[in-house]
Amino acid sequence: MADVNRNQFDVGVIGCGPGGFAAAMRALDLGKDVCIIEGGEIGGAGVMWGALASKTMWELSRDFSRAARTGRGYRASGLTMDYGAMRDSVFQAIREKQYQMLSQIETYAPHRHAGPGSITLKRGWASFVSPHDVAIELNAGGREEIHADYFVIATGSTPRAFPGIETDGIRVIDSDSVLNLKAFPKRLLIVGAGVIGCEYATIFSNFGQTQVYLVDYAERIIPYEDDDVGDFISANLEANNVKILHSAILRDIHHFDDYLQVILDFDDGHSEVLEVDAALVSIGRRPNFDCLQLDKAGLLTPMEGYLNSDEACCVHQHIYAAGDVTHRPALVNLAEMEGRFAIKHMFGIDQWPLNYRNMSTVMFFKPAVAAVGLNEKTCQKKGIAYRVAYYANSLLPRAIAMRSTKGFIKILVSDDDEQKVLGMRAAGPQASNTIMSIAFLMDQDKGIHDALKSVHPHPTMSEGIQDCLRVLLNKSIFKPHAFPNHIKIRRWHPEKGYYA
Repeated sequence: MADVNRNQFDVGVIGCGPGGFAAAMRALDLGKDVCIIEGGEIGGAGVMWGALASKTMWELSRDFSRAARTGRGYRASGLTMDYGAMRDSVFQAIREKQYQMLSQIETYAPHRHAGPGSITLKRGWASFVSPHDVAIELNAGGREEIHADYFVIATGSTPRAFPGIETDGIRVIDSDSVLNLKAFPKRLLIVGAGVIGCEYATIFSNFGQTQVYLVDYAERIIPYEDDDVGDFISANLEANNVKILHSAILRDIHHFDDYLQVILDFDDGHSEVLEVDAALVSIGRRPNFDCLQLDKAGLLTPMEGYLNSDEACCVHQHIYAAGDVTHRPALVNLAEMEGRFAIKHMFGIDQWPLNYRNMSTVMFFKPAVAAVGLNEKTCQKKGIAYRVAYYANSLLPRAIAMRSTKGFIKILVSDDDEQKVLGMRAAGPQASNTIMSIAFLMDQDKGIHDALKSVHPHPTMSEGIQDCLRVLLNKSIFKPHAFPNHIKIRRWHPEKGYYA
């Protein structure tokens, strides 16, 4: 193998998505020489096809939907949106983030940075040849090998294929090929009513040019959330002209010159045929390590297809994993946290264990829904007694001023004297920001008495948290008896069920 160029590194990072990039930069902080190997897009799916791209689309669709509203005393005329122009804006956002990442990588390249530590980017596809050696099939042609003391596998994921349905990336698409569309489809079928499917249903319906059909095999969308949260999301999707088809499964798609013919089978035994212009398959994602040859690194892929990493993000000896390739939730912030923690652990500087308990999430619907901690379904499954309060945004001065009163705050606490905060769900404007104050309290293992020591500024959406907590203590200004549809409180015990 005389034609192979061998390079020595402290850390080899396979994949330059959120987890891989974070790991590489944390290793740089420790003065380590790092090699990043990336065969596809810098930033991975999190930048190119996932969070950044889809949320840019969501922001554009939300702006359009707001401008098209007629209930605020003004009316915009001649309002249009071209799919090509929208796509250009999304790509502009993607490139902005990619070039930020590339600029930092180049700043710390060995020929530019005097050290300690360096970042070397290899553009190509990696496969293990031994536990400490990786071969790279370079995008520009040729082959190299690198040797590293440690590896971080952060190769991300790709959309899961629907059995028997070919995704051509033109009319039958997935979340990685949405931007291949040339125009807004007049009729769009979305298969899968999880978070990603519901987000794209929101985006396309916001622009007002597409009739969206949302198909899911379950009786409820987002079934792991409480029924009142799921019902809220469903009602708002339907109000946005999304037709939800529950308890249905896609059987087949027939291609014609000008349309697609879709066959759906329902649980009650009947079938339905729809005519649409495009179909978006959104039934989850699968990890990317098909070409890694994990067996040559001494790794076995478990039956479920994910790498089994321990609480230190270690898969086996000197090999770590971060992000979508693990069995943990596929979230950008989680991938970054795991990438950072993996480096800290491998070099012995971890100060506290990795905490997955209170990871807050945001679902970009209309309006947005944020979540942290336990919900009622989880508490009941685990046999945890709780109290829960619901407070509608329609009572908040800030929401009234914004003329945007759809939404709520819902907080669960332990049903004891301490009333520790167990979880929260919020929907409406600024939900992603307001929920972080509760997430912080949960990390500190605090109760509602601690939370109420702070005075929230007025008028703000975060005052809803304050008022919701006061409901639990029977100290709220507005009372449930006066507003039974806007303020609710109940208790649950594993032996009693719901009780007063």
